[in-house]
Amino acid sequence: MPDSTVTFTAHRRPPLEAGDYEITVTQEVAVGTATESFQNTRQFSVGGDRFTLPPTAIRSVFPPDGSLGDHSNVLPHVVLDRPSLPWERDPGGGGEDRAPWLALLLFDEDERPQPRTTTLGALADEGELPDAATAREKHDSAGDPVTVIDVPTRLLTGLVPSYAELRLLAHVRGGTGTSADGDAAVVVGNRLPAAGATSTVHLVSLEHRFGTSGSGAPWLDLPHPGRGATGIPTVPVVSLASWRFACVSADHSFPALVRDLAADDGELRLPDVGDPTTDRYLGRGLVPLRHRLRQGGRSIGWYRGPLATGAADGGPVVPERSADALLRLHPDVGMFDVSYAAAWQLGRLLALRSTDISTNLYTWRRRRDLDAKQSVAAGYPLAVSATDTTMPENLLTWLRNLTRLEGVPFGYLLPDERLLPVESIRFVGLDQRWVRHLVDGATSIGRLGPADAERDAADPFPLEFPTVTGALIRSAIVPGYPGLLIDAYGDTAGTRPLTPWRTARLAPDILLCLFGGDLARLDLHQPPEGQHLAVEELSDGVIGKTLRAPGGSTTTPAPVGPLSLGTPRTVPVAALASAIAGALGVGPADLHSGDLALQLTETAERVTFLRG
Repeated sequence: MPDSTVTFTAHRRPPLEAGDYEITVTQEVAVGTATESFQNTRQFSVGGDRFTLPPTAIRSVFPPDGSLGDHSNVLPHVVLDRPSLPWERDPGGGGEDRAPWLALLLFDEDERPQPRTTTLGALADEGELPDAATAREKHDSAGDPVTVIDVPTRLLTGLVPSYAELRLLAHVRGGTGTSADGDAAVVVGNRLPAAGATSTVHLVSLEHRFGTSGSGAPWLDLPHPGRGATGIPTVPVVSLASWRFACVSADHSFPALVRDLAADDGELRLPDVGDPTTDRYLGRGLVPLRHRLRQGGRSIGWYRGPLATGAADGGPVVPERSADALLRLHPDVGMFDVSYAAAWQLGRLLALRSTDISTNLYTWRRRRDLDAKQSVAAGYPLAVSATDTTMPENLLTWLRNLTRLEGVPFGYLLPDERLLPVESIRFVGLDQRWVRHLVDGATSIGRLGPADAERDAADPFPLEFPTVTGALIRSAIVPGYPGLLIDAYGDTAGTRPLTPWRTARLAPDILLCLFGGDLARLDLHQPPEGQHLAVEELSDGVIGKTLRAPGGSTTTPAPVGPLSLGTPRTVPVAALASAIAGALGVGPADLHSGDLALQLTETAERVTFLRG
């Protein structure tokens, strides 16, 4: 695996903040003893996100939206695609070292404000925000939509970080260990989620929300608090994005869930029933299913989908004109094996379902047959143009996707949920003979007689059927960690990566991942964005942090703490930064937000499975 590095820097300020500007150019020209002055003034605007953010502006959030895990010691954060975004506007408060204008506010379930949509003009008319916060710039209009949350004043003053803490809660993350999309800005929250509850996080705008007191210290300006429906004073806050997650016990953390997977090392098969004959078929991964015969009779047949305990391929198959030709009777149990017949029939139905595919296939087949039958006698005086037998690109693409099982219904892949119990992983191989029959059924349209079948056998479709192996995963990590990354290797040392063949979420908690080649090692890990910032809970309401050695040092600093949480569960960011600075032997002013993020960052976990 290649080495990677992650860098943390304090900020990336834009050359010009968003807003309206005026530039005046003056030139004086001296001619002899006379001097003439020329002056020109121009206005221009620097546009920037203000009241809304496009979806592409947010690269990721942590904890993930809708996730379920042990996040009680995690400071939520959002990764923004543009690294200068948090510093493109002015939060007020004066001074050259401006704080970011963005902040994260975390709400418990009983505190969660209900977002409302209004317009910029209506928000300004309410008069509950500083005038500068709603003043329209040249690219703004009164009808621009704005999402607002009304937060009780007392709660808001407890949640919004101080001006000094805001500087410590945003940084730029870069380096080779981050996303391939390049450097990104990270805005961090200051409140810990409540254990055993659901939390909602809002990315809010604090543009021009800070004023300056007589001593020059910035403070949160709440000039005109309104009153909510309950009569409690509330303050409107512009919300740019939001997400929710649930904080549960440590049993639902990433390492714990993956350990549960490792505890079940079974195969993709049903358990034995005690009958030697039946158990022999169950051991092959076959499942007994209802089988309706063509004549209308009902029976029980054996079925196995394309996923087996090991990769298999018997080479090219004989083109068939009917699925019945692929039924195999097992006389010892008096049951048909319908696996390949079902694959063939499914392929045919999938092709017939698409008018474009079935029409293109039939037309191409007729052109190919015409070309095969065409003959020109020697000495024929006229030029005869050749028939175009090129397969349409959309048809070839569809067939290639079909070899990757795209479009195959879930029930054909996993016919019985007992094959894949809850919190389990099953290593599988792709039965390419099943896939070949699937493709043969799809391409059987227009195969009317033995001559057509012989021509198909002599001129097979240009498709590949390599050795494919992988895993089926059924676990809470699938919905709980939507950015889960899976790496496969052909050796246990992890030096021969395998090429992904197909990765698909078959059900909310079931993930299929297939790779080209023989799988020897499978790594599950969170993406670089899964790196998160966390503290350590020393006791109820008391936190600390184990520190890592700074760059170039081999001495590990002493842990910091204990520090008491504020109300409600807010981390004393300034005090924590000061304690870390002391442990590192630097002054508090020398520890910037990137240094703090480096010490609080927890690396994304990686769990390795070795296939026996």
